[in-house]
Amino acid sequence: MLKVKSVRAGYGAIRALKGVSFHVNEGEIVTLIGANGAGKSTLLNTISGLVRSTAGEILLRDKPIHKMTPAQIVRQGISQSPEGRQVFASLSVRDNLILGAYPRMRSSTRAEIAQDLEHVEQLFPILKERDRQSAGTLSGGEQQMLAIGRSLMAKPRILLLDEPTMGLAPIITAEILKTVRRLRDEEGVTIVLIEQNARAALSIADRGYVLETGRVSLEGKVEELLENSEVKRAYLGKGYKEVWE
Repeated sequence: MLKVKSVRAGYGAIRALKGVSFHVNEGEIVTLIGANGAGKSTLLNTISGLVRSTAGEILLRDKPIHKMTPAQIVRQGISQSPEGRQVFASLSVRDNLILGAYPRMRSSTRAEIAQDLEHVEQLFPILKERDRQSAGTLSGGEQQMLAIGRSLMAKPRILLLDEPTMGLAPIITAEILKTVRRLRDEEGVTIVLIEQNARAALSIADRGYVLETGRVSLEGKVEELLENSEVKRAYLGKGYKEVWE
């Protein structure tokens, strides 16, 4: 469904991605794990068009998208929930969600957008309770739910999640990840997940890639990565347990 081929990208003289290749099949959860500075967020931002690639190509259903604008990429069916949530603090929860549907305002009716808004509020009931509240007054967990909900309002076929559990309490982390798995299992959303918490990411993913200094160093099914000694040493530590335990 999504293919990234030998992509290079960076910021000025800094080369953050040095020929990254990976793929995502329809209906999968694929996780990207690695240390800070490995290039994970840059990779998602390059897929989204926020960072321009300098080499390689990105294909969505065999259609090149790496020269498209971010808005065009969203309309092709890729939506991103960014690192740090980046909600519009002064706007209400409802207005934040509606802004997520902005790219499809011309192609969708008000009734369709209202239906999608109701669906997001069913996924995250706390957002319905807070719908007139300023987004900046929400807790960290509630802001993360809002960020994911806002990205879902674009009706993506592929959802890019950048550190959705960063800084959250374990009980909220488990709730967020259960919702991510539910999006895949019940609604067929394909997901690319970045998680500093490798244990949590590997608990819900189908396959994974390890990034090191802008390159893919390991890849495989979750079961294979969990048994890999280098992954255990660098990312899992001792006593691996699933996030649900």
